[in-house]
Amino acid sequence: MKPVEIWLRDAVARAGFQNAGEFASRFDLKPYRLRQLYHAAAKELLDSVSEVSTLPKALRTAIAECGVALCAVEPITLQRSRDEQTLKALFRLRDGNEVEAVLMEHYGNRTTVCISSQAGCAFACAFCATGQGGFNRNCSAGEIFDQARFFARLLAARAKRITNVVFMGMGEPFHNYDAVMDAVALLNDPNGFGLGQRHITISTVGLVDKIDRFAGERLQVNLAISLHAPTDELRSRLMPVNRRFPLGELMAACERYVGKTKRKVFFEYVMLAGVNDDAACAKELARLMRGHLYHVNLIPYNTTPDGRFAATPDARIWEFAAILDAADVAVTVRQNMGRDIAAACGQLRGTVERNRTARRAADAETVI
Repeated sequence: MKPVEIWLRDAVARAGFQNAGEFASRFDLKPYRLRQLYHAAAKELLDSVSEVSTLPKALRTAIAECGVALCAVEPITLQRSRDEQTLKALFRLRDGNEVEAVLMEHYGNRTTVCISSQAGCAFACAFCATGQGGFNRNCSAGEIFDQARFFARLLAARAKRITNVVFMGMGEPFHNYDAVMDAVALLNDPNGFGLGQRHITISTVGLVDKIDRFAGERLQVNLAISLHAPTDELRSRLMPVNRRFPLGELMAACERYVGKTKRKVFFEYVMLAGVNDDAACAKELARLMRGHLYHVNLIPYNTTPDGRFAATPDARIWEFAAILDAADVAVTVRQNMGRDIAAACGQLRGTVERNRTARRAADAETVI
C-alpha cells in the first residue's frame, strides 16, 4: 500500500468511513484531491483541513464537518526540561487513550523524536513505567505518524526539522508490526514527510519471529534490541518475554538478521543499581556480544515514583563500559535527557493519572 493510501485509510476510518473509496464518492473527489489532502498533512504539516488552500473553501468545510481531520492526536500535556533540550508530550487519542512522545534537541542541530506504537504495553518489563500500567490497544499508523508530525510542526516554526525518529516510546513496536511498518512508510515517503530510513530506529524486547520477518523487509531501518541482562535467569526476572524467547534464540535471530541484511544491531542495556551493573554482568555481556556488527548502548535509568529500582551511579556506568571496551565490544553511554520531566516512556502518563486520581479523591472527600 502506498503512503498516501495508508494515510487516507486511517484518516477516513477515524471519521467513520469504511474506506477511502466511500469517502471519495461522498464528495466526488478525484485522486488528485486525495493527494492534496495527504500532501497538506505529510509534507506541508498543516494543522487542519480548513488550512488546505488547494481545496475549494466549500469542500474544506464539508470535509471538516464530516469529521475527517489531518491529525489523529491531541496534545494535552507538554513538559519542557530545565535545559530546554527535551520536550515531552502526552497525547489523547480519539477514544480517550493516551500515549507519550519526546522531542530531544541535541547539540549540533540533531533532533530525535521518540514515539509510541501502543497505548500501554503487554510485556510488563519490571523496570518500565509503561509495563506497570498494562496494555490498552495498538495505535494506528496515523496515530504513530502524527506524534512525529506534531513535533515537526513545532520545529518548522524555528526553521528546524526532525533528523531522527526512534520507536522507543510506549509499547512494543513488533507487537503492532503492520501499523509500525505503515508508519515507517509514512515517515520515509519522499513525496511526504521525507525522513530517510537510516534515520529511523525500531526497538523490540526480542520477538524472534518478528525479527526474522523484519530481516526480510529489505529496509535500511535500524534494529535495536532491549536486552538489559546478559543471562537468562536475570533477564527472565526483568523481562517476562525472555521465558518465551530466551537469549539463545534471541541472539540466533540477531545473527540471522546480520547475515541477511549486513546491518548493525544495537543492544539497549538500562543500568539498574545492584541488579545488572556489576563487573560479572559486564563480562557476561561481553561474551554475548560476539557479533562484529553488535553495538551496546548503556542507558542511565530514569527512576519512577512507584518503581522498585534505582539508577546506577555514573561512575559505575563508565566502569561497566570500560570492561566492554576492553573486550573489544562497541559501547556507548547514552546521554540522559529529560530526567527532570519524567522523560522515560510511560512516566508522564503515570504522573498525570496519579494527579487525576488525587483530584478525584479530593473531590469525593469534599462531597462527603
